[in-house]
Amino acid sequence: MRHVDDPTRETRWSWLGRLPYAQAFDLQVEIRDELAAGRGPERLLLLEHPHVYTLGRNASERDVLLAPGELAARGIDVAATDRGGQVTYHGPGQLVGYPILDLNPDRRDLRRYVRDLQEVLVRTLAGYGVEAAGGEREIGVWVGRRKIASIGVHLAHWRTTHGFALNVDPDLGLFGGIVACGLPGVEMTSIARESGRSPALEEVGARVVSHFAEVFGRRLAHDPELRPAPVETAR
Repeated sequence: MRHVDDPTRETRWSWLGRLPYAQAFDLQVEIRDELAAGRGPERLLLLEHPHVYTLGRNASERDVLLAPGELAARGIDVAATDRGGQVTYHGPGQLVGYPILDLNPDRRDLRRYVRDLQEVLVRTLAGYGVEAAGGEREIGVWVGRRKIASIGVHLAHWRTTHGFALNVDPDLGLFGGIVACGLPGVEMTSIARESGRSPALEEVGARVVSHFAEVFGRRLAHDPELRPAPVETAR
């Protein structure tokens, strides 16, 4: 049976700026639970994180190569998470996208979901003159043998959290503090390195939104009013 997307199905998208990883995770769970209860819409959250290494379900703490003191000196947090995959880096200059979607009833296919996320990024990169492809064996988006975007997702009753991280112009040297994605020696790259341009994250995010609508067959509606609750930090 061929699945046909409904272009009238609305997904709301928001640019949230720089958001701590734990706060973004809590926001995703809140949105997913509201979506499951029929009280809220699907959403696509676009943002960047402060420096953080995140450990997916298949990660080993040994894949973080820096000692705690060095992590603290560099201002890098470490966070365990329930997404798939291993260890990756998030930080300024990297566009992070968290789609919170209900894949019921017509998109209950994890491989298709990952391929579609890859396709959104491939189309976005093409707009900057970067020829990329989605990985088959190694999930993510690649420019030749260089990795430009990582994908790690979590599904609960076919409702999604987590998503993708696209390197626009981050400090690529910070990937050297980990065994990125469980791939020793993998070379990471970025839009800036491949194209010589360093576009604003919001600009890249707007292109992602357009391609997301095309690939997922959704009507994307901007929601500038979504604001996460402020984080209280101990002093």
